[in-house]
Amino acid sequence: MASLSCRGALLTSLLLLYPLLCAACPAVCSCSSGEVDCRDRALHFVPSGLPTNASAVLLGYNRIARLKAHTFLQQGSLLYLSLHGNVLVSIHSQALAGLWALQELDLSNNFLVVLTAETFLPLPSLTTLNVGSNQLAQLAPDVPRTLPQLQALFLHNNALRSLDTGFFENLPAVRLLTLGGNPWACSCSIWPLFLWLTHNRDKIQEENLTVCRFPELLNQFPIAALDNASFSHCQESPLHPHDYAFFLLIGPASFLGSIIICILTGCLVVACNKLSKDPYPRQRAPRPRMTLPQQ
Repeated sequence: MASLSCRGALLTSLLLLYPLLCAACPAVCSCSSGEVDCRDRALHFVPSGLPTNASAVLLGYNRIARLKAHTFLQQGSLLYLSLHGNVLVSIHSQALAGLWALQELDLSNNFLVVLTAETFLPLPSLTTLNVGSNQLAQLAPDVPRTLPQLQALFLHNNALRSLDTGFFENLPAVRLLTLGGNPWACSCSIWPLFLWLTHNRDKIQEENLTVCRFPELLNQFPIAALDNASFSHCQESPLHPHDYAFFLLIGPASFLGSIIICILTGCLVVACNKLSKDPYPRQRAPRPRMTLPQQ
């Protein structure tokens, strides 16, 4: 009975302490009503011991350069995460694992060059992603595919020159997109962006800031102000109809020609073999007999 009483007392103590353990706050941060404020603390790493019941974690204006694997594994209730204004250069593919409920992620004003789809695979609830003011030079089309609920995507002030053709096909729920401040190259590679802009002008707040940087002739010219004629050469086939006719004719003709050549070659070989054989073979002369000289 005594052991049962001790176990009961221990269980009761743990239940009473559980909310306090969940609400534990790192000494370098301040916590209030589910918000963990660690801004401007000269941090080089995300502090350990973040409350497991936190709904918002603010880590802006620090010196965090890398996010390691499983950094936020215990923060399953987190809805908002901000790393604005750090010196981020890389994010481990499992750094955001566990953030199933996260709705808003702010990675703006950092030094990110590459973002992979694996980085966002554990974020099924994300609706807002801010990666503005980084150094992103390209975005693969499968990046937004991992974010089916994404409604707002901020890509302004990066190093983007074009976007893959399938990029916008993977943004069915997006309602807001910022693209200004990128060095867009207004060639055939920008055609998918132009087509998307012509049908989604209401989703671009800074339409006049989304301008060409290259070529020099179109420098600072708004992409949305271009017309279909500007991309007419991108739609044309490099082969003309008579080119297709040529290939359609030359194919069968080459095949028949090769067969004829093989037949003639075979006939020539057979004829040569017949001519090389002597129809009247020479008979071997009899060997002379050896006779002994007479005495």
